[in-house]
Amino acid sequence: MNRSPCRLSLDAAALVDNWRRLAAMSGAAACGAAVKADGYGLGAREVVRRLADAGCRDFFVATWAEARALVDTGVSISVLHGVRADDMALARLRNARPVLNTARQIQRWRDAGGGLCDVMVDTGMNRLGVSPADIADGLLEGLRIDTLMSHLASADEDSPLNEQQRARFVALAGTTGAQRMSLANSAGIALGADYRFDLVRPGIALYGGVPRAELAGMRQVATPEAQVLQRRRVAAGESVGYNATWTAQTDTEVAILNLGYADGYWCGFSGKGAARAGATRLPVLGRVSMDLIAVDCGAADVAEGDWLALDYALPEASAISGMSQYELLTGLGARFDRIWR
Repeated sequence: MNRSPCRLSLDAAALVDNWRRLAAMSGAAACGAAVKADGYGLGAREVVRRLADAGCRDFFVATWAEARALVDTGVSISVLHGVRADDMALARLRNARPVLNTARQIQRWRDAGGGLCDVMVDTGMNRLGVSPADIADGLLEGLRIDTLMSHLASADEDSPLNEQQRARFVALAGTTGAQRMSLANSAGIALGADYRFDLVRPGIALYGGVPRAELAGMRQVATPEAQVLQRRRVAAGESVGYNATWTAQTDTEVAILNLGYADGYWCGFSGKGAARAGATRLPVLGRVSMDLIAVDCGAADVAEGDWLALDYALPEASAISGMSQYELLTGLGARFDRIWR
């Protein structure tokens, strides 16, 4: 089998521990899992399998193509982007249901015979969802609604909008016939019991992200690793990489790693990121150069063919690179071999 020269080391125990911590924080509310964007880049099927085994019963994807890829797992799947005309051929997938977002989607669902669905209501994010006024006017009458949901715009901040959205959402309790209500994402769970309702929908925190300080200590799940393609000595006065942004002050041992833009190792890590040889930190030298990076390996016994791990704890990597924690995960490229441990 031809192995890739870059791989993702994925910690299954950390993923499950993160979900269990979020479930415990959620009290009586059921704790689901957002697995859109291929499980935030980790591989949705493997994420679903492990979380379902741990007791998770509600999973959320963005599109029907994502739902189709998971339908044989047998778990309950909500499709957050609703149902377009082009989706109707898939909209009867077993175990999957649409999150209806617009009056046209609702009518389309009715015209196709209806059935169990979820509904998104916009409480102030102005992204997707019907309005509370639409609900008051009877838009949802006759629908079989499993979950009425909304989404917090600023849960990662102490914003007045959080309470405004919560109040608008709680005012809808008992008005739609929905079996459950759901508002909180990862950060919303940390806002307190009043935000948790019947079901929470964590995403980034499952995978080691920390959107609020109350969630500090979520375990890192994904660690990129790359193989050394070459070890070389760069003489004092010589430069490394695109635009010669780093120049050796003394003779320097440098390792060239098979990692770059297409793998989600962004230009923001240039001169700031680091690899690890055991506990030894190996700083990135110069710019990330398309498919390659250079690191200072003078402090480690590193040879061609060796594997090095990249510093990629999400809060710290986000601060260093300028990329959001979401981008760092979902941007992880297809060239990685994804290896669960």
